[in-house]
Amino acid sequence: MKYMMTYDLMESARNTNEWLGATARAMASYPAFALSMNPLFQMTAAWGEVTERTFARMVAKPDWGIRSIVGPDGQDHLVDVKTVVERPFGDLIQFFVRRRAPMKRKVLLVAPMSGHYATLLRSTVHSLLPDCDVFVTDWHNARDIPVSAGKFDVEDYTLYLVDYMRHLGPDTHVIAVCQPVPLTLAATAYLAGEDPKAQPRSLTLIGGPVDPDAAPTEVTDFGNRITMGQLEQIAIQRVGFKYKGAGRLVYPGLLQLHSFMSMNADRHSKAFTDQIMRVARGEASDHDAHNRFYDEYLAVMDMTAEFYLSTVERVFKNREIAKNEFVVAGKKVDFAAITEVAVKIVEGANDDISAPGQCLAALDLLTNLPDSKKASHLEPEAGHYGIFAGKSWRLNIRPLVLNFIDQNSEAPEPALAKGKPEIKLAKA
Repeated sequence: MKYMMTYDLMESARNTNEWLGATARAMASYPAFALSMNPLFQMTAAWGEVTERTFARMVAKPDWGIRSIVGPDGQDHLVDVKTVVERPFGDLIQFFVRRRAPMKRKVLLVAPMSGHYATLLRSTVHSLLPDCDVFVTDWHNARDIPVSAGKFDVEDYTLYLVDYMRHLGPDTHVIAVCQPVPLTLAATAYLAGEDPKAQPRSLTLIGGPVDPDAAPTEVTDFGNRITMGQLEQIAIQRVGFKYKGAGRLVYPGLLQLHSFMSMNADRHSKAFTDQIMRVARGEASDHDAHNRFYDEYLAVMDMTAEFYLSTVERVFKNREIAKNEFVVAGKKVDFAAITEVAVKIVEGANDDISAPGQCLAALDLLTNLPDSKKASHLEPEAGHYGIFAGKSWRLNIRPLVLNFIDQNSEAPEPALAKGKPEIKLAKA
């Protein structure tokens, strides 16, 4: 009951603040107060509006908001979000472009499960849609998944990716962003050993912790300082009765959000103060820069306790991926089994979450992959967000990734008959 009470206490605090904001906005907007010249009423209404929206966002999943794209013919093509594979903890979805023939490039975009919804990659999806058929892993909020659905840890996550890759077929190009990078690499190695014909054509790994110790950051230092017992005690709670997942042990999104906000408390405080002043002056709008950013940033989701704890223990503390000791479903995953999948690493020089070197370590694990199929790019002056959704992605990284996909779109040459020397064509 202790873990459930703390979860409900956080939800009660969030709900109360949302109610206070709505009440202040409604009361201060009463028509009779317009006769007064006191600016207190405008400020109170503005504070209420910003507060209500802020706390309401925290429990609402954002919409993808991708209605259409412009095709090469200059016409608008409507975009539908279709569920391709439906699973309890996450679906594989497709952004289906109407009246468009299948594209040569088929991309699986692996979204992070690190406290935010897959919609965090909205701008990434939007930028790829004109040139690719795009599929995305749409992870579910653990608070909405009944306990009867069972557990979900890093091995289950990896097997989900294996199933998605098998479903899409070998002509797929996978792009993994941040948290799923090491597990996407593991899923590919698993396929290389168990079902080689289902391997994707290429992997693009963007800013992920393959070897957290390669370049320590505040995130990795925290993982090394705290014991698993301490982490479970302070981070894990049990979903309250309000949601379908009542009783499930989770790492709450609200707790994760508190960690996010505290890292840059001054900057966030100033942003909300400035927004209140803009609302009071009538200068704000529903989709201004502040609301566009915080509508996504504040929308958080719960992770299953077993996924969060196993990620910290196995990926960060024990470094099972970095040491090539990762086991999935009782079978050791050997990264040396990857011999045909082209791999590109993308890092940001100013990334303070997954510092340069953490993702690049993946290439050292691929001992049997020819150098001609390995590539890397370090984006100068780019932070973590910029390498997959910001200016650096739009101007520099996206073209490089599309070129890499094109260079590795052809199927590998089949092995020659036994007794004859095997010849492989190297690709630039």
